[in-house]
Amino acid sequence: MAAAKIETDDGPCCPICLEHFNLPRHLPCAHSFCEKCLQSHITTQTGKNTKLNSIKCPVCRNSASPSIKDRPTSEWATLFPVNTVLQSILPAKLKVDRLCDACNTEGTTAPAVGFCIACKEAMCGDCLKAHRKLKIAKDHAILSMEELASNPENVMKLAEGFTCSEHDGKHIKYYCKNHKFPCCATCFFHSHKICSEVIDLREEHPALLCENKPVEIIADMKKIESHLKKFIEMNDSSVNNLETQVNGLTAEIRKIRKEINDVLDKLEEQVKIEGNRIYKEEVIRKQEENHQCLSLIHAVRNSHYLLEAAHKYGSNLQKFLMVEKMTSQLQSYYNLIGEKYEKTETIRFEVQIASPIKSILSLSLSELGKVVATTSSNTVSLIRSTRPLQDCHVEKVDVIDLKVPTSGYAPYYSGVTFLPGDRVMLADCTNKQCILLSSSYQFITSHALTGQPWNICVLDDQEVAVSLYNQNKIQILSVIGDIIRPVRMLTTKYNCDGIAAAGKGKMVVNGYCDNNKSQWSLINMGGDIQCTHQYDSTDYRDNYIALNRMRTRVYVSVYNMNSLLCFDMDGKKLFTYSPDDLRGTMGIAVDRYDNIYILGYNSNNIHQLSPDGSVQQVVNTGVPRCPWAICIHQSKDILIITNNSDERTKLYVYQLK
Repeated sequence: MAAAKIETDDGPCCPICLEHFNLPRHLPCAHSFCEKCLQSHITTQTGKNTKLNSIKCPVCRNSASPSIKDRPTSEWATLFPVNTVLQSILPAKLKVDRLCDACNTEGTTAPAVGFCIACKEAMCGDCLKAHRKLKIAKDHAILSMEELASNPENVMKLAEGFTCSEHDGKHIKYYCKNHKFPCCATCFFHSHKICSEVIDLREEHPALLCENKPVEIIADMKKIESHLKKFIEMNDSSVNNLETQVNGLTAEIRKIRKEINDVLDKLEEQVKIEGNRIYKEEVIRKQEENHQCLSLIHAVRNSHYLLEAAHKYGSNLQKFLMVEKMTSQLQSYYNLIGEKYEKTETIRFEVQIASPIKSILSLSLSELGKVVATTSSNTVSLIRSTRPLQDCHVEKVDVIDLKVPTSGYAPYYSGVTFLPGDRVMLADCTNKQCILLSSSYQFITSHALTGQPWNICVLDDQEVAVSLYNQNKIQILSVIGDIIRPVRMLTTKYNCDGIAAAGKGKMVVNGYCDNNKSQWSLINMGGDIQCTHQYDSTDYRDNYIALNRMRTRVYVSVYNMNSLLCFDMDGKKLFTYSPDDLRGTMGIAVDRYDNIYILGYNSNNIHQLSPDGSVQQVVNTGVPRCPWAICIHQSKDILIITNNSDERTKLYVYQLK
C-alpha cells in the first residue's frame, strides 16, 4: 500500500474531501466544511427522515441545527454561515465569489460586490444601490469584496461578536467563570444569574482572561497533528510489514514442497489466496483509518488557522471567545487520538504445518495447513496535554442547597456524575431514586428505582448504569432530554457497589465477597463477567471504583483499610496508597490529566495523587464534613462532592485551577 499522502501546509482544507475549501460553511462547534461536502453529509445523515431537525458534526459529533427549521434538508448547508475567516486565508486562486445574502433569502443567486459592516451582509450591485438609498443606512460603511477577501483583519472586524450556541441570533455578552461558559443575556438570566463569578464582557477586558492561551493551544494543536501523522505512519508501516510477511509465506511453503511437492502446490495457492484476502482487508481498514486521521488533521489545522487569525487580527473579545471554543475541542482531540492508539493492532502471519510428515499424503488439504492471522495490540506512549499536580489547586466556588422532592426521608446521595450537556445525576440511596439536575444544579426530574442505588456511571450519550445496593443488580437507564426511562436490568453474581464505564460496551464493578475478600470484575452489557480479580478487604464497606482515561488502570477504595489500591487490567497490583491522614476512603475520581482524587470520609479531606500515585496534595479547607461521593467534569475542570453530614442536601462545587 502506498503511504498516505498528507497535504503540505499551504492553506486550510476540508476534513471531508481533504481538499482546499470551496465556500467553507461552519457549524456551531467551529468545524468548517465545503458547502457541497456539508450538504452531502447532511443528505447521508437525514436520508428520508423528515422528522430530524439537526445533524451531527462529521468531526466532533456535536449536534447542529440550521437557522431556519422548516427549509428542506437539501438546502440546509446554505443555512449555515460562511466562514469568512477561512475564506480570506485561502490562496487567491481558490477563493469562491461570495453571493448576495439578500438575494439568497429570496431563493435567487447573484454575486456580491460589497459588504455592509453595520448590517454584516454581502450585497450584489442592485441590492447595494437600494441599500444606500435608505435613510437609515446612509452612514453605513461598505467594503468591497476585494478588500474583504484580501485582508483577514477586515474579516475579524466584521465578526466582532459571536452569537450564542443556545439561542440563535443572541450575542454573547457574559462569561460565567463557575461553569467556564460564554453566554448571552437569556442564558445569564435563566441559568447563570445565581453563579458567583460572572463577567460582563462589555465592561471587562477579555484579553486579560486568555493571556497567552492562543499560543499554547496552537502548540497543542500542532502536537495533535503530529500524533495523527505518527498514527498514519504506523498504519503504513504495519501494512508494508504485512505485505512482506505475505510474500515470505510462499518461500516457507516451497521448502516443504521438496518432499511433498504435489500436495504443497495446492497449499501454496491456498495460502496466497487467504493471505492476500486478509492483506487486502487490512489495507482497506488501514486506509479508512488513515482517512479518518487526515480528516482530524485538517479539522485541527482549521481550528489552528481560526485561532491564529483571531490571535493576530481579532479583537480581544474574539480572542477570548475563540480560545474558549478551541479549549473545549482540545481534549476531544486527545480522546480521539487515545482511542486510536488503544485500538492499534498488528497482524502477523504464520503457516501451521501438520505433523507427522510421514502421514501427510493421507491428510486432506484443510488438514495439511492453513494461514493463521494473529492480532496483537501495539503499546504506544502518547504524550498528553498534562497539568502539573502541584499547580492544580482545588478551590471551592459554591455550595448548592438542593430542593429535591423525597418520600420523607433525608436524602443520602451515594453517587454523583456529570451527564452530556453539563447536567448532573445523583443516586439517592435513602429514597430509592435517581435525581436529574440542570447545568446550574436545579432540580429537573426524578426516577424511582426498585432498590437502593449506590453508584452511577455514564455509558454513552443516552444511557447511564446504576448499581443497586445489596441486590446483585445493575439498572440501565436512558436519559433523553428531561425524561428518564428504564432500559434493562442486569443481574451479577455478587454484590456491586462501585461502578465505572470501561468503554466498548463494558463496565468495571467492585464489591465485597466474603472471608475478608473483595473483588473487581469486568462485565459486558449482558451482565456476563469477562474477568475477576480479588483483593484483601476487612468488611463489606468496599465502596467505589474508577478508571484512568485510557482505561488501563483500575482504582478501588477500601474503607476500613484506609487505602486506595491501583491495578492494571490484568489484575496486577501496581501500588497502594494508605497515608496516616487518609481515614475512611470513599469516593474516587480521575480528572482529564489522569490525576486521582480520593475522599477521606473520617479525615474530612481530599487527597490528590499523580497518575503513578507518587505526588500527594491534601485539601483540608473548604471540604464538607463526611465527604462521600465525587465526580469531575472532564472538560471544564469542575468537581462536585456530596456528603453524609447534617448538610447532606447540599452539593459542594469546586474549580480545579
